[in-house]
Amino acid sequence: MQLHELVNTIGQDLQRRYGEKVHKLTLHGGFSCPNRDGTIGRGGCTFCNVASFADEQTQVKSIVEQLTDRAGEISRAKKYLAYFQAYTSTYAEVQVLKNMYEEALKAADIVGLCVGTRPDCVPDAVLDLLSEYVEQGYEIWLELGLQTANNDTLKRINRGHDFECYAEITKRARALGIKVCTHLIVGLPKETQADNLKTLEQVLEVGTDGIKLHGLHIVEGSTMAKAWRAGRLEAPELEDYVAIASEMIRLTPPDVVFHRVSSAARRPTLLSPLWCENRWLAMTEIGRALNRDGAQGSAINQSFEYIKPLLKQD
Repeated sequence: MQLHELVNTIGQDLQRRYGEKVHKLTLHGGFSCPNRDGTIGRGGCTFCNVASFADEQTQVKSIVEQLTDRAGEISRAKKYLAYFQAYTSTYAEVQVLKNMYEEALKAADIVGLCVGTRPDCVPDAVLDLLSEYVEQGYEIWLELGLQTANNDTLKRINRGHDFECYAEITKRARALGIKVCTHLIVGLPKETQADNLKTLEQVLEVGTDGIKLHGLHIVEGSTMAKAWRAGRLEAPELEDYVAIASEMIRLTPPDVVFHRVSSAARRPTLLSPLWCENRWLAMTEIGRALNRDGAQGSAINQSFEYIKPLLKQD
């Protein structure tokens, strides 16, 4: 069986609702981050180097130029979501954001926005702006980088916010009809499978519309790269990532949309694990695991009770 038959993927969800393929077009809005410029902290999250997932050269191009370039690379879709991906895409005055978002929405064949940001950088004015687009009929996703619900881990990786901050903004956004996609990282330092499953449990208790899973990348320019070179940090093995990610998917209700079940990065920015270079490798293995053990939602009847003994062992 193919992955979309086992997982409620964003591609499948969009095609079902729009009657045709809808593809995300990634954009770089030239935003900074309050965890880098001193507003919240400096140095950013310990895992972060935006060049691992965003082409810095796109900053010199307008939003329309970027959309045109990206659409030209896609032959299998005629409708698109404009995805403001790099850094904190709500970190500007609301009028600046409005101008940028509407430049994207006015482009041909754009049906909505995906806005990647931090839970502590979404003021009411931004929520009101996004809710206006929802009322106008646009597809709007607020993509929140949570990474983990473990507040101790959040401190270790220098996130600059806690889980409670994420929970509050998620509830406020969803109350306004804005869909939330929660970003989670598997393989963070000192976290176990039980920690990952506990994070999922807490996220589902708050409520979310989508989930994006990432394996931990060690990338050039990050604080973690120094620890990795010193032998103090290891990235997850493929087998471990697949086991954890597939179990998280099996524990997730079928109506939650997975925007991603694995992620990829490129060398020379990527240092480890090298299996992340092949974006299909983990996806294929996750598909096999789900085909063997059960599809999305198949383990819900187990609840999360079996996690508690594992947490006590840690």
